[in-house]
Amino acid sequence: MRAFITVLISAWLALSGTARAEGGPVVVELFTSQGCASCPPADALIAELAKRDDVIPLALHVDYWDYIGWQDVFADPAYTRRQKAYARAIGQRSVYTPQIVVGGQDHVVGYSPMDVARLIEAHRVLPSPVALSLERQGDSVTIRARSETSFDEDVVLQLVRYRPTEEVEITRGENAGQTYVYANIVDAWKAVARWDGAQPLVVTVQIEGEQPIVALIQKAGPGRILAAARLR
Repeated sequence: MRAFITVLISAWLALSGTARAEGGPVVVELFTSQGCASCPPADALIAELAKRDDVIPLALHVDYWDYIGWQDVFADPAYTRRQKAYARAIGQRSVYTPQIVVGGQDHVVGYSPMDVARLIEAHRVLPSPVALSLERQGDSVTIRARSETSFDEDVVLQLVRYRPTEEVEITRGENAGQTYVYANIVDAWKAVARWDGAQPLVVTVQIEGEQPIVALIQKAGPGRILAAARLR
């Protein structure tokens, strides 16, 4: 059944890929943990989405399941804080895994691939006032953004690095004895500038290594992601 659903969502996204991408690639954040028995199907969904150019899936491994016997090797308390900030923004008191946030705005509980597909399609056609680009120059990256309008409240430019894929053998906890291949594993997420949109934004940052780089322009809160760009 799981394989059928994965094929179904891939077919749905392949068909919808002919639509015009008004706002650029859609960012899909998964909050997950290697210690969570319910998470592997959602992790596999991120791997499917990682095959697309018009979706930027990002797996953020949280640390609050580490106590049940397995310490997630990718977990970072910063990603737990980001998930809690999303919860506060919509008036929720608790966090959970797996959770998917599409476009910084719409939340999906658990493994719901058809809901994710529907939300990706909805966000794909949303217009954005922001044009965003990335350019690599040796050991630095220049981020350029311009907006058709200024903002009532500053938006945040964020820079994300991720590992495309990694295999992990889990020896303890709820997933003991399993080996999983994880995709688009976030290992750095940093806010680099605030911007009011009144003038074009140009930011150059130093980078190390060859990992993919993602730039996001997001409303404070955190709220809707207005634009995203990626260098692989």
